[in-house]
Amino acid sequence: MIDYRLSGIYVYPVKSLAGIRVERWPVGPTGLAYDRKWMLVDQNGLFLSQRKLPRMALVKTALVGSRLVLSAPGMEDLALPLLPADGEWIEATVWNDHCLARSVSKEADRWFSRFLGQDCRLVFQPDASIRPVDPDYGLPTDQTAFSDGFPFLLVSENSLAALNREMGLNLPMARFRPNLVISGCTEYEEDVWRQIRIGAIGFRLPKPCSRCAVPTIDPETAETGKEPLVTLNRTRKWGNKVYFGQNALHDQCGELAVGDRVEIKATGSPQPPL
Repeated sequence: MIDYRLSGIYVYPVKSLAGIRVERWPVGPTGLAYDRKWMLVDQNGLFLSQRKLPRMALVKTALVGSRLVLSAPGMEDLALPLLPADGEWIEATVWNDHCLARSVSKEADRWFSRFLGQDCRLVFQPDASIRPVDPDYGLPTDQTAFSDGFPFLLVSENSLAALNREMGLNLPMARFRPNLVISGCTEYEEDVWRQIRIGAIGFRLPKPCSRCAVPTIDPETAETGKEPLVTLNRTRKWGNKVYFGQNALHDQCGELAVGDRVEIKATGSPQPPL
């Protein structure tokens, strides 16, 4: 019997900044607690990411007690409350979605603007602001925070191992920014999963994850290269996009822990159809 396990859990408090690896974590309506509940936007409310500002990769995040702590080279640490005081309401844009968010503080705006060399604002998604998932892929009750579109991204260890073999490199999992990492399955086996259970929480996998240039950015230096996009274009291209990992939606709130058993409940044809 194959022993599928949850081998990694990653939380990204601020969209496109460095994430945190955790051993056990609560799951709420929008996904992992505090996952992408904060986001940087420009003066027009449009989200900012490493695609435009690779230096965002250098900002480390930590959840310490009741604070979100941010650190970056040459900057004093910035500590913010996990539940920000009510700020100004802002209409923020994530791709084609318009989301109601609240500003965090002038201090945070100055801190990020100084480090990134661009005027920007830090915003927070309060619980009262509900962002539904694309109805083509989710249920009316599915929601997410400031992720690109889904509350979870799932990748298997052996898929990364296979990609690294193709590249002749050893890129870390952090390059691909998953929330959930699975061990025990064969390479790209997650392409055929449609419904799984991790511990006590059920998940649906409605859509593969198309990849942009972010995985080409070294999270430790913010330097950019050509891989893994060159190899993904050769091995994982369908239509005009390349794919690595699966987007996922959860059916229950609860808690996940590294080591949780993963059960495959339903499978289908590979997505993407490679």
